[in-house]
Amino acid sequence: MKIAVLGTGVVGKSLAGKLASIGHDVALGTRDPAATLARTATGNFGDPPVADLVKAQPSISVRTFADAAAHGEVAILATGGGVTIAAAEAAGSGLDGKIVMDLSNPLDFSKGFPPTLSVCNDDSLGEQVQRALPNAKVVKTLNTVNVSVMTDPGALPGGADAHTLFVCGDDADAKARVTALLGEWFGWRDVLDLGDITTARGTEMYLPLWLRMMGAVGKPGFNIKVVR
Repeated sequence: MKIAVLGTGVVGKSLAGKLASIGHDVALGTRDPAATLARTATGNFGDPPVADLVKAQPSISVRTFADAAAHGEVAILATGGGVTIAAAEAAGSGLDGKIVMDLSNPLDFSKGFPPTLSVCNDDSLGEQVQRALPNAKVVKTLNTVNVSVMTDPGALPGGADAHTLFVCGDDADAKARVTALLGEWFGWRDVLDLGDITTARGTEMYLPLWLRMMGAVGKPGFNIKVVR
């Protein structure tokens, strides 16, 4: 499958690497491919430079946001929240008619840690992405867990059945397709459909609690279960 992963931070690189490792053709989108490939420093979380990832996984190509979007049958928006809308707009019409999985969160680190939310209550970043891409089928998902859990939910105690992920979006068929892909790609088993794209407000506003839980448990590799 041809997949566009928009964003070259730790999340984008981790997802691209996982998807390439299971046989997919991945286009990694960035503003400036040459500059991205020229970077030699590791990321903030010890993640390898993009050039090292591409060397290890030849099925990953590095392209502009627009070129990556045109390449992908499905797109994953994996940028930091502060640049999400700019990345979506740069991808533009290449995402028309396609499913766009939005993983971003509106975290504002301008006043230090813990961050605040730049969007909340009566709007969400997911809704802003859908407005920026009116012809795409935006599905908010994976934004409530750390990247290690995104790509390997079965590694947590109890396995993938023991904890819950969410999908939000206006298109029911797109959400069903994303739910199936989450299982096929990463092994997710308990995926709860919260409703239309406005329900992304809830998953994004969960982040302040997630950050406090991370502090309490001492690590980012955890999740919650909706018992029902």
